[in-house]
Amino acid sequence: MEHKGKRYKRLLSLLAIIFLLTATIIFWIFYKKDNPASILPEMTREEVLQTSLVYSASGMLDRRTGLMSERPFRSPHHTISDVGISGGGKIPIPGEISLAHNGVLFLDELPHFRRSALEVLRQPMEEGRITISRALTSSTFPARFMLIAAMNTWEDAFGPAGTTRAGASRRQYYGRISRPLLDRIDLQIKVPRVPIEYITSSRSGETSRCIRARVSRAREIQLRRFHSIQRDSLFANSQMSNPEIRRFCPLTPQGKKILTDAMELYQLSARAYFRILKVGRTIADLAGVTEITKTHIQEALQYRSRKLFES
Repeated sequence: MEHKGKRYKRLLSLLAIIFLLTATIIFWIFYKKDNPASILPEMTREEVLQTSLVYSASGMLDRRTGLMSERPFRSPHHTISDVGISGGGKIPIPGEISLAHNGVLFLDELPHFRRSALEVLRQPMEEGRITISRALTSSTFPARFMLIAAMNTWEDAFGPAGTTRAGASRRQYYGRISRPLLDRIDLQIKVPRVPIEYITSSRSGETSRCIRARVSRAREIQLRRFHSIQRDSLFANSQMSNPEIRRFCPLTPQGKKILTDAMELYQLSARAYFRILKVGRTIADLAGVTEITKTHIQEALQYRSRKLFES
């Protein structure tokens, strides 16, 4: 009887080990590999400390693993409240935008989020921080994150337009996303349906490791570019202020003409102008080119298409 008990305990231990290994593999496949943060460059020492402090303030820092060594990836449900996004409470704690600091904030089914919750994103996307004021205290948390949002088109969500109310329903659906918020999203891409031959194909695409290496090379270019700037928070193109954009984003005459014509044709805002320049600078960095050419500007302009929202 005692022998059977030992065998039973060994079996339980073996099953526990198998379960842990399986959980680790699943975590690696679905989090490490497919997570958009996996293609971003590794965090610097300053970023590790900043992110760890945010998670420590929220009580989410794992004492067993210590500092946060991986870029955070946050994906809140669309039913989240305004406070859940921004942070708050009697004693303010960080919200999702701060928990995504130095990482990715992914909002799936964007139009289904409360509009007031989405509007909270506007100021932190510009300043990289958020201040939460209460009657007895005021707290400022870092919130420099990469926003990735996904949504279905109206046709995919509600079916083909076939009723007299379709136009009003379509405008209401896209109207849930305000123009100021949309203006702060640099890359706006309509993804077509994937053909069945690609789904069933045995060919593998580019790995996250290869993409990360390319992104890291571009980040090294940016670090060298901003090395002489006496500002601690500047190490990427997205963090450039307008004077720095004028200094580090020279355009060829053809590129300048294309951007000027596009500003007048599409009635783009001043914010859009500087954001297009930063995207063009990043495209040129990925190509290893010093000067921003008309090709880089054309690509950057294509990413700001609003036809989907204006139709």
